[in-house]
This record gives sequence, structure tokens and C-alpha cells, in this order.
Amino acid sequence: MKGILPSLNTPFTNSGELDLDSLTRLVQHTIMSGCGGMLGLAVAGEYDTLNFDEKIQFIDTVTKVNMRRIPFICSVTAADVEESIELTKSANSFAADGICVQLPATFEFSQKENFLKKLEKLSPRILMIQDLDWSGNGMALEEIVKLFHSVDKFDWLKIETVGAGKKYSAVLKELDGRLKVCGGWAVTQLIDAMARSVNAFIPTGLEKIYVEIYHLYQDGNKEEAQLLFEKILPVLNFSNQNIGTSIRFFKNLRVLEGLFESNYCRYEQAVFSELQEIEAAQVTSIAKGLLARPV
Repeated sequence: MKGILPSLNTPFTNSGELDLDSLTRLVQHTIMSGCGGMLGLAVAGEYDTLNFDEKIQFIDTVTKVNMRRIPFICSVTAADVEESIELTKSANSFAADGICVQLPATFEFSQKENFLKKLEKLSPRILMIQDLDWSGNGMALEEIVKLFHSVDKFDWLKIETVGAGKKYSAVLKELDGRLKVCGGWAVTQLIDAMARSVNAFIPTGLEKIYVEIYHLYQDGNKEEAQLLFEKILPVLNFSNQNIGTSIRFFKNLRVLEGLFESNYCRYEQAVFSELQEIEAAQVTSIAKGLLARPV
């Protein structure tokens, strides 16, 4: 598992129901775009607005459509740790390739360790920890190292923190690359991340462009990769303002791409002001032009 692993938006109908037909198209699109894997039921997927049965339907649909063509990582993060355990069981029974979990902020180290060991017994082969901190540095390096040595399946860390670049390098160096590292919402630092030998990146949307940038860079065409990346910066500057803006923008784009029937969002903050609607139209035009480019 390497390269671009997009975090899937969850499609809903105009009435707010789970839209499995649109999800099917999204999974096929992700595979055909050349992605190295995919993540579902994460923050971009509005996971905390889905009930347990909807999450099971999501996992079932993705795994059946995917047929293990690319690795599928299922986020099992939930407000209730018992739900995380049940989702882990389901991910394993439906033959997902791995799980991703954000550890409860209130847990002491021993609680985190015990929780992960419970998940490890029930999980597929990959266990990814989401180190998410919107305004701080996230998990301490010492804690990450201890968990790596005590939880056998813990082999991926998704770093989404302030100063993510330095943390990528610190983790990779401290554990000699044995713990694989991927980035997420710090997508504006994609070129820097690749320069630091990050194993994968988990953005949302624009899959074909990200895959092209990744391959250009890995093939040694770094200047060309940089130039293409700079062309999507207006899109990133707009969509990366906050998670609500990102969800709304990329759902709008999914509709224009013919993947989603509706841009319905359950996340309450995924709403544009009048000014944002104008800005969104401008950056959407840029995105459409780039996506239409021959690769």
C-alpha cells in the first residue's frame, strides 16, 4: 500500500439517505484513477453522522465492489469504544484490508495500549492509528514508539497535526522506516511529504491529479510534479479552510464528475456563504479544467 489513498466522501440522496449506487461509482472511480488504496468512514466521510447499520452497509458495499483490487482501510473511530470494537469485527468479516482508529483523547497510555490490543485481536492485517490534532502536535513521539513495540499489527500512522512535516521525518527516523507514515489534511505539504519519503498520502478528491503528481515525483520528474501541484493550489487553498468547506466542495465536484447524484451533506457546517459560493464556482472551474487534462 503506497502512493495516493483517498479518504472517501459518503454519498447521500437528496433526502439524506445513504446512496449506495453513488458509493459504488466512487469506489470504481478510485480504482480506475490508479490509487494505491482507499480509506472509508473517516472525517471526510462524515462518519459521526452515520448510524451503525449505515456503516455496515458502507463497508459491505465497498468491499464487494472493490474485490480486493486495492487495499481498503476502514475507519473504526467512534464516540463509543464498543462501537469501534464491533466495527473492527465487521471490517474483518467483510475482508477489508485494515482499520484506522483515532485513540480517545481522555485515555491514559495504558488505556490506549489495552484498547489497541483488543482491536488487534479482531482486526484485519493492517492497523493504522490516526494521529489527528487540528491545532497541536498530536501524539508524543515517545508514545508512538512504545505503542509500535507493544502492538504487533500497528504498522501505519496517519499524521494530521500542526508541523506535520517534521513529525513525518522524526517518526520514520526513530523507527528506521518500520512504521509506515501517511499524511492527510496537510495536503498543501504534499511535495514536502514526498521529499521526506512519506509512504502514502490521504487526500480527498482530485484523485487522477494526485496520482499523476505522485508518479511524476517518484519517476524523478520533480519539477514537473511541482508545476502540476502548483496548478491545484487555488483549489486546496479554498477547500482546505476547514473540514466543512472541504466536504461541501468535493461533494459538489463529485456531482459534476457524474459520481454522486446529490451533494447532500449531513455535517452541519458543510454550508457555503454567498461569497463562498462565488469562490467555489471559480475554483471548481479550475478543478474541472485540470481533471479534463489528458494524462
